[in-house]
Amino acid sequence: MPRKAKPIRTDIGWSDAGSITLFGKNFPADILGTLNLGDMGFLELTGRVPTPAESRMFNAMVVTLVEHGITPSALVARLTYLGAPESLQGAVAAGLNGLGTVFVGSIEGAAKMLYELMPKPDVGADFTALAMQAVERFKLEKRIVPGIGHPFHKPIDPRTPRLFELARETGFDGPYLQLMKVVAKVAQAGSAKMLPVNATGAIGALCCEMGFDWKICRGLGVMARAVGLVGHILEESRNPMAQEVWRSIEEQATAHFHAEPPAQG
Repeated sequence: MPRKAKPIRTDIGWSDAGSITLFGKNFPADILGTLNLGDMGFLELTGRVPTPAESRMFNAMVVTLVEHGITPSALVARLTYLGAPESLQGAVAAGLNGLGTVFVGSIEGAAKMLYELMPKPDVGADFTALAMQAVERFKLEKRIVPGIGHPFHKPIDPRTPRLFELARETGFDGPYLQLMKVVAKVAQAGSAKMLPVNATGAIGALCCEMGFDWKICRGLGVMARAVGLVGHILEESRNPMAQEVWRSIEEQATAHFHAEPPAQG
């Protein structure tokens, strides 16, 4: 029996010879010159233009993720560009491939955790009980609780207080953000480490406040960090460091071969 074809459909947009329509809007007339890049990202994820409060909060969330210095993703992008300077997009893609559970992609982990603990926003929920449940589960599974602590921002991630402040100003200081704070507090109470909410934890909670599907939350980091990596590639083309990084690491990693006397036959 022949297979019944499944209808193929998109609700994002379409174009013909003389027009482009996105989410029912005339692209040149309604979007170009009207929406900024963050607002366009919000439109792509929700199918609607953000309110002023949503625009301010969402733009702050993605701007937070654009740049964080010489991170592993920036190094990978620069080293890839060293080997393939004709492929800027390949270098950026290489850097984006490193956005996982440790770097940037922890937004997704935080959002998924919060939705599992509290499927719907509930201001009356027992945040402490929910947080204890989460921390215990991650402990039993020997996994790191996503969205808390930071390798070198101690005792706090300097981006987080500003995100909390903006959340209060825009009306997004809701139950998911409160639950994220309590998760950090409970986790820190049972650890010798400082484990405050980090930027990705705050953004993961804010994604929940905005109702984003947890599966797309890592995408905010992908959108934003692509901008930063393009900047790193531009700097690399003008003031390169990748070759020096390569040579320096190779020298250090093989120094023992040069220091040891050759084996006697």
